[in-house]
Amino acid sequence: MAKETPEQKTTNQILIEQLMLNVGKISAIIEKQGQSIFGHKNLLSNNEINDYSLEFLELLTMLLHAGEKVDRRGAEYKALRQFFANFSQQIQVRGGDMDEFVRYVHFLQRVFLENLEADKSVSFEKTREILMLLGVIFNDIILDVFHIYLEGKEKTIQAQQEELRLTSTPITEIWDGVLTLPIIGSLDSSRTMIVMEKLLQRIESDRARVVLIDVTGVMAIDSQVSHHLIQMIRATGLMGATAILTGIRPEIA
Repeated sequence: MAKETPEQKTTNQILIEQLMLNVGKISAIIEKQGQSIFGHKNLLSNNEINDYSLEFLELLTMLLHAGEKVDRRGAEYKALRQFFANFSQQIQVRGGDMDEFVRYVHFLQRVFLENLEADKSVSFEKTREILMLLGVIFNDIILDVFHIYLEGKEKTIQAQQEELRLTSTPITEIWDGVLTLPIIGSLDSSRTMIVMEKLLQRIESDRARVVLIDVTGVMAIDSQVSHHLIQMIRATGLMGATAILTGIRPEIA
């Protein structure tokens, strides 16, 4: 049976053969660059970098074996995507950032391109097809991981904002039956509801008769903020307490 020429082989077959023939060299280059990127900050140990490099090559080979086109819904692609997601999270947990992760992924792509250029048996047309395949794989991976990173950041910011809202409205009893509520920062609808709920609970539990609402720390009081303050004062009155607003600047009054 005649042996296939490089022109008869698919792009996946050529990449797989290059991996099989040069896995030792490719792995060593990846590990060395990984140590350069992550080792100086002690983000990953040498053993971890070696393990990640070998796992990446194994997952990439599985993806290439799966079919000519990259199936984003396929198990092989999802496994490679999850690998990079876990990898980037591990780097961030240890104090790294997305820049280092992206540099590493771009380097992985460059390793394959340099290895491809060294193979003179591959034609320009096949080289172009392989470049396009590698571009699809690595660019999609970077986009997917970046979206995961942004979603995680957004959840963290939302959790921090919620925690800040819950802890930034201290209600203190300064005299028997007299509460003080200093409001600092902006006052939007969601924060007003939280503040009002906490205030009404304290009025009930402390049997408060007077509430001093200090808005010295509210830098901007527009019509919307004024509406929120009026709502709070009316709710306080419905609980049988008197609200006294303090800290109003002359231009606002």
